[in-house]
Amino acid sequence: MKAWLNGLQIVALVANLAPVGVLHAAELPDMGSPAQAIITLEDEYRIGRMIVRGLRDGDQILDDPEIAEYIQAIGLKLSSQAQEGHQNFDFFVVKDNEINAFALPGGFVGVNAGLLLETRNEGELASVLGHEIAHVTQRHIARSIAEQSRSGLVSTAAMLAAILLGAATGSGDMAMAGVMAAQGLAIQNQISFTRDNETEADRVGITFLANSGFDPNTMPAFFETLGRRAGASEGMIPEMLRTHPVSTTRISESRSRAQQYNGPYTPDSLSYSLTRERMRVLSTPAGKSALDYYSATIANEADATPAQRYGKGLALMAAGRAEAATPIFVSLLGADQTIIQYHTALGQAQQQAGNDKEALATLNRARDLFPRNVPVTVRYAESLMQQGDSRKAHQVLLDLFNAVPPTPEQARLIARAANAAGDVADSYYYMAEYHLMGGDLPLAINQLKMALDVPELTSVQRAKFQARMEEVQAALPKRQRGRLATSGGNGSR
Repeated sequence: MKAWLNGLQIVALVANLAPVGVLHAAELPDMGSPAQAIITLEDEYRIGRMIVRGLRDGDQILDDPEIAEYIQAIGLKLSSQAQEGHQNFDFFVVKDNEINAFALPGGFVGVNAGLLLETRNEGELASVLGHEIAHVTQRHIARSIAEQSRSGLVSTAAMLAAILLGAATGSGDMAMAGVMAAQGLAIQNQISFTRDNETEADRVGITFLANSGFDPNTMPAFFETLGRRAGASEGMIPEMLRTHPVSTTRISESRSRAQQYNGPYTPDSLSYSLTRERMRVLSTPAGKSALDYYSATIANEADATPAQRYGKGLALMAAGRAEAATPIFVSLLGADQTIIQYHTALGQAQQQAGNDKEALATLNRARDLFPRNVPVTVRYAESLMQQGDSRKAHQVLLDLFNAVPPTPEQARLIARAANAAGDVADSYYYMAEYHLMGGDLPLAINQLKMALDVPELTSVQRAKFQARMEEVQAALPKRQRGRLATSGGNGSR
């Protein structure tokens, strides 16, 4: 359910909750004077991270290793063209079949499942990501907040308070509503920008698109696709059109800019097609079967594309028919050993069918071919855990995450592996890292304290945990540090 609050309601809400310690004004970003108010990149990151945490706590983020790796790869390819080298980006997928994408403070960019399925080629997907990246690099969010501060620092502080409060209480809707409520910043599951902001994001985004090897003409083409939906009834208009309105002028301007670039452009990757089919299966509503789609789409099996066959195999697995899916993935893998998705799908199918040894062999071969690849290693560790070898799962995940930073969900996975393997102290440590990724420093400190209380720690573990706890404690605001010391840092796992 979406929360819709006006500015006065938010001020009252913050005032009512502050005395019980949920949120304190002293912990808000320092806005400075009304004339010079603007938030820093660090403040933007903190706000964005907390909103993402709220979405994750609400089970709104799709934590699928194969899809996450693809979205992150294409997003980083585009953002690498930005001149803002100090700006980090994090791309994620939202479990929502509405056509939408959004930029949050701090370089967090969300893409709805429905948007990926609506695109007809990789360039159209990249055009949307490029546009959202431009909102971040041009600091449209901070500029909008600074503009609002000119009409009253109180309303701006209330907006930021509502964002932080909503995220801290696990309510992404409350966080989003806080932004919407602040005098003209329209929000509907994302930040809505002014017409000038949209024009600037189109212009900068199309540069990212072309410089990354994508056909810039895909941006106006996707605008036209969205524009055709504008004539539908209000209930059928995509969410994206309400916050990114498409006009003939906007389409014309983006087409004119696209014509200023010359190819050649990179053709669609197979990963795009495979990710799209994977998303189709994973986003199929409960009570329905993705097999119906493939039965209607694939008239002749011999004429099916590799992506369609891959999707059908996943649909069979989702329907509990892993034995029927296995030959499909064996055939795909036999035709092309270089595709990571074929290896992981075959291993998962074999595991689901009860062929434990074959699953481990498949995924172990994939690890030899693609060392420290995240989807391969995660699937291998999951298979090991299902077969009772949590200690080895812990070892392979530790080897991976010493080289590649884990996502929050992956941090929880290695915590589970460590706990199942009897490495309780390490399990607490990984859960501390999980809470740190969400910005919950007190909970992270609590987990580290529990890790330090585990008997028979090695000297290396004790030094590692103690150093991490001191680092986190130093990052706490002074007021919160005092409350934590008074309460003893109690929390829950």
